[in-house]
Amino acid sequence: MDSETITIVTRLSLAVLAGGIIGLERSFHGRPAGFRTHTLVCAASSLLMLLMVFQLELIAGNVPLESINIDPTRMAQGIMTGIGFLGAGVIIKENYAIRGLTTAGSIWMTASIGIVIGMGFYLPAFLATMITLGALVGFRWIENILPVICYSRLTVLFQRKEYMPEQELYTLLREFDIKPGNASYTINHEGKTFEYQLTIRTNNRANFSELAVMLGTMELVQEFSITPIGD
Repeated sequence: MDSETITIVTRLSLAVLAGGIIGLERSFHGRPAGFRTHTLVCAASSLLMLLMVFQLELIAGNVPLESINIDPTRMAQGIMTGIGFLGAGVIIKENYAIRGLTTAGSIWMTASIGIVIGMGFYLPAFLATMITLGALVGFRWIENILPVICYSRLTVLFQRKEYMPEQELYTLLREFDIKPGNASYTINHEGKTFEYQLTIRTNNRANFSELAVMLGTMELVQEFSITPIGD
């Protein structure tokens, strides 16, 4: 096996390995762009960069060497532009929540790793793979222990003639250590119901669950929803 073949096999194999390792983490957490997607992205990026690496050998004898202008960065730019569309496809808006941003970022990073492997920069590729896994696995643990402000969108529906005054609703929220934002007001169902909509926040997501239990026991409340906002 000649050195050129060994180089191609080595770089594509490493790209498959790096992409597969990152993809396994995404698949483990049930993300739609998981093991296979990340493997293919990394391998494809590496393959296209190999085309730039061996460009001279491919066109030797057909074109004068002085007319050849090799710029690997142009190929990298094209790859990352295409990956941008793939990353955008995994970002989903569900009601007030945006999901898929982390997976989109991991796809972008995986393509970058494939590019540097295709160019033969093994140490940066290895370090980038470890950094990506650290961000996906280690940072998840850090996020779980860090205090964060949780936001939700609260909607509460009353009968039009028997609704809770706004200040009373705010007092109820504060009893659960929930801070309310400015409310909007809507009359629905041909003028039969009165609805509050507002953004609420707290430092403990469990407070939303306790609020939901309380609202479910109140006869005045016809309907309510508490929708998380965030990734």
